[in-house]
Amino acid sequence: MKIFRAIAEMHNASRGVRRDTLQLGLVPTMGALHEGHLSLVRAARARCPVVTVSIFVNPTQFGPNEDFSKYPRSFEHDCELLEKEGVNLLFAPSAEEMYSVGSTTWVEVAGLSEKLCGKSRPGHFRGVTTVVAKLFHIIEPDVAFFGQKDAAQHAIIRRMVRDLNLPIEIVICPIVREPDGLAMSSRNAYLDAKQRQQALVLSRSLMRVQEQFERGERDAAKLSVVGKEEFSKEPGARLDYLEVVDPDSLEPVEQLSSPALLAVAAFVGTTRLIDNVLLSS
Repeated sequence: MKIFRAIAEMHNASRGVRRDTLQLGLVPTMGALHEGHLSLVRAARARCPVVTVSIFVNPTQFGPNEDFSKYPRSFEHDCELLEKEGVNLLFAPSAEEMYSVGSTTWVEVAGLSEKLCGKSRPGHFRGVTTVVAKLFHIIEPDVAFFGQKDAAQHAIIRRMVRDLNLPIEIVICPIVREPDGLAMSSRNAYLDAKQRQQALVLSRSLMRVQEQFERGERDAAKLSVVGKEEFSKEPGARLDYLEVVDPDSLEPVEQLSSPALLAVAAFVGTTRLIDNVLLSS
């Protein structure tokens, strides 16, 4: 596995892949890799002869009081995992490399970036779309792989790719969960044993709503009540939002006549976690 720190070197390497007419896959990450990330790598390996992974803890998607400074970082271990998975190229730039002094240009998907996590984390999705646009420009992948857990994020990235006519296919891979149902996340490392059990309310609330949906309930308001009732039983978790929305526009829906996204975010202690499920007949 070749590791690149400089944009110019990464760009030249990816251009070499394209000259050889090989399809290039990209898995963007912030490191602290777990089985969820590795499932994306495996999906990329199954599809593309050459796979690039990026590791970059992007400062512009963190708010002033969020966890940028303490976000888990385990670069050497991440490299070992990626080597075992057969990753070809790793791009791991510094913040100074990605954002030149005086940089004032942003990429923002208006109308979507203020929804779900964007409401409680102003500027978050602007930071995400800006860095992903940079990665797409630097690496020029044919296919980029993202996880379903970040459903709002990939809806926004898909819109960005469409609106900017970027020749990149976006592939969404299933959520990977722990045996007890908790969605895998790098932030799970923040949880102590008690909080780890409290965090299960996220997946439990989704399961309860899905059960009602499968029994025939199609009223979004009633489904939301079911999920919120589950949270009321767990005082250790503070609900940020639980919404039923269109998976592409992220607009709230009232009656589920087509697939809908049930998305949830909550704080367990000071740790903010997200999860979702697609409600589809």
